[in-house]
Amino acid sequence: MPALAENAKQPMVLIADDERAMADLLVEELESAGFDARLVPEESDITQSVRSLHPDLVLLDVMPPRQDVLSLCRELRDFTDTPIVIVMPRNDEIDRLIAFELGADDCVCKPFGAREVVARIKAILKRTQPSRRVPGAAGLDINVEEYQAALDGQVLDLTPVEFRLFASLASKPGRVFSREALLDKLYADNRTVNDRAIDTHIKNLKRKLKIVRPGQEIIRSIYGVGYRLELRTAAR
Repeated sequence: MPALAENAKQPMVLIADDERAMADLLVEELESAGFDARLVPEESDITQSVRSLHPDLVLLDVMPPRQDVLSLCRELRDFTDTPIVIVMPRNDEIDRLIAFELGADDCVCKPFGAREVVARIKAILKRTQPSRRVPGAAGLDINVEEYQAALDGQVLDLTPVEFRLFASLASKPGRVFSREALLDKLYADNRTVNDRAIDTHIKNLKRKLKIVRPGQEIIRSIYGVGYRLELRTAAR
């Protein structure tokens, strides 16, 4: 089983699979492809592992008595939008439709090849991972590895928590994020924090953004729902 050391440069794939031979093969293929592949120990709580490790993608192939994959997918979607790939025991259209309705990003049916799974994971992460320059966010550059954000060429003086919050909003401009969804992305140690803490961080972010663009409301509050990023080309 691979070491659990942090590796910021490698996307992390968390694997929940009770079939050890297949799990080891997936780990080998993923690591060869440049991923940080980690197995959820057999006696560990899968949901808690996702909360504590914050993987870039979760691969679910879990058999009872632990938990069935559809119930687990529903449970994960209650608190995270991390991409989920579900391994199905058979090629059943109804099960696949249910999986997608519950929030799965892809389904793989047995039997399957490990290389195919790796290819599917690469395709999903290519679509979902934030890039250094956020598409459609005019004038905004985000360097995830260096924890640095710049607007119109001016580096923003953000705390680590403010950066993670801003990067989350900027990953999908125009999408409304609930306080709960944003809160889950802020702290790696899974601490308990009141969701109103988001309001304080948003207030500080707005103040810093207005220094660069005083005439724009870049982060908009949606009453009773959450926040979204609205970034237009700077006025000249």
